[in-house]
Amino acid sequence: MATISAALSISFLPPPTRRAASTTFSPRVIKRAARFRCCAEPPSPEQETPAPPSPPPSSLWGVSTSAWTAGVAGLGLLETGYLSYLKLTGSEAFCPVGGGGCGDVLDSDYSVVFGIPLPLVGMLAYGLVAALSLQENSEELLPGLDDLDIRLTLLLLATSMATASAYFLFILNTKFVGTSCVYCLSSAFISFTLFFIRIKDIGLARIQKFLGLQLAVAVIVALSLTNSYSSATTQLKGTDNFVLEPYKIEVTAESTPFAISLAKHLHSIGAKMYGAFWCSHCNDQKQMFGREAMEVLDYVECFPNGAGKGKKMANECAATGLEGFPTWIINGKLLSGDKELSVLAEESGFVSEVPEQS
Repeated sequence: MATISAALSISFLPPPTRRAASTTFSPRVIKRAARFRCCAEPPSPEQETPAPPSPPPSSLWGVSTSAWTAGVAGLGLLETGYLSYLKLTGSEAFCPVGGGGCGDVLDSDYSVVFGIPLPLVGMLAYGLVAALSLQENSEELLPGLDDLDIRLTLLLLATSMATASAYFLFILNTKFVGTSCVYCLSSAFISFTLFFIRIKDIGLARIQKFLGLQLAVAVIVALSLTNSYSSATTQLKGTDNFVLEPYKIEVTAESTPFAISLAKHLHSIGAKMYGAFWCSHCNDQKQMFGREAMEVLDYVECFPNGAGKGKKMANECAATGLEGFPTWIINGKLLSGDKELSVLAEESGFVSEVPEQS
């Protein structure tokens, strides 16, 4: 290496000096030669450019966001694990509030996503969030991931879970009107809590960089759930042990002029009566209108193919969020139960010169 350095020093000297240096190695030349370094040599540690430090982890009430995330995800893991057990074993759900509402939702078509039980999907999601949070908290569970990768992955996971929870709350309020599902609400609360914790971890100033990616994830989740539930319907609880074939009950009562006029008015404003062939109150309502008026009235049979095991409610009825039969929808307002003709006239704004006859 001394010979190479000397040769390099000679090549950089002016011509007169080069001849002198060819025969004699002076200390001055050797000292100058030491200035040159072979390009193949690795740079010294002092010359290496240090990597930019990752943003420091944030905290919430003195506890790191990673610890908060792991704890909240653990609660979600316990809840979805219990619901997965119920779903896979067919056991009855314990519902502390709302009676049997929890079982109605858990046994419906909306508890399955692309053939996979929804609680099982939630359990896997919460488990992944918990594992990544422990990894972020210096627990080497998933090798090969750095801090920034983990934080971004947790943000996107929390975004997808919050989007799914918002979608399920919409389903609960439109398809299961009047049904209370404490597990659905608690799961939504856990998902939203995780979402806000991860936003706190990234920070509002830096979250804008990932806003487009978050929106893309939210759209994908919403479209996927919509596609999965496009053919889902609501089945009545307790009708899975028998099959009731549809039958028709003839309306024998004659219609009064008032009933005929009211039926024509209800038809003109788009009002509809939703019922079921096995519903005695529905048949009472039909008899109240009479045979001629029922031919004019818009009536929707919610179980045209029968009721019971394997039989589903008609999509039009399921979309209205019926609480019972019969159900009237008049001017966008939902009325449950059989109603007197005078009540229907008042709700629809019907005024007739023909008096109602009892």
